[in-house]
Amino acid sequence: MLKKCAICKKGEQTGKKVTRKGQYKSKGGTGSKISRWTKRKFLPNLQKMRIIIAGHPKKVFVCAKCIKKGLIQKAK
Repeated sequence: MLKKCAICKKGEQTGKKVTRKGQYKSKGGTGSKISRWTKRKFLPNLQKMRIIIAGHPKKVFVCAKCIKKGLIQKAK
């Protein structure tokens, strides 16, 4: 089972965690500089649920946004 939303296909996104050095200009310094960065993942808020897909109940991952919008029909 993929870690993606079964409704909107939302999955993980990649990005950077930025580390800054130096004192900010507002505090009397010369400004902050980026000293290094590392890759990281941004994961969506996925919930494992039993929902009706094509008339049959199935256990899948659904994002919180789709749950709030009411795009799913829960299985009993």
